[in-house]
Amino acid sequence: MAEKKKEGRKIIAQNRKAHHDYFVEETYEAGIALFGTEVKSLRAGQVNLKDSYCEIREGELFATGVHISPYEKGNVFNRDPLRDRKLLMHRREIMKLHGLVARDGYTLVPLSLYFSGSNVKVEVGLCKGKKLYDKRDAEAKRQADRDIERYSKSRGRDE
Repeated sequence: MAEKKKEGRKIIAQNRKAHHDYFVEETYEAGIALFGTEVKSLRAGQVNLKDSYCEIREGELFATGVHISPYEKGNVFNRDPLRDRKLLMHRREIMKLHGLVARDGYTLVPLSLYFSGSNVKVEVGLCKGKKLYDKRDAEAKRQADRDIERYSKSRGRDE
């Protein structure tokens, strides 16, 4: 019998700013509808997720603000780099997310873009916005962890 080959994730881009600006409550995996030249640009790593978000329109999920640079050899086949791209999820998942976003003040943010085998997938996070003091607390905790790590390394060398 032929054994099914397991393909790993090859991360194309991550939205690091999302973890700074939001509390990520849950993550979902979605496919994304792309054209050929866009996939070639992704393989070259020419994508930016920095100011992107997702919205639900007429029962469909769209990623807005995902910048995929035009493929340099694509000529007339290139698309608009900032066009809205349809995300592919089951309708019941989209309706569940729509209810949460509309009622509880959540937002949907693309966290990462990756290849799963030959398919391009998007990791969508159900996020709640951080306040300024939350960001300061997170930064203070990171700085304290760095100081502790630095101190423990220097103590290890002295002994």
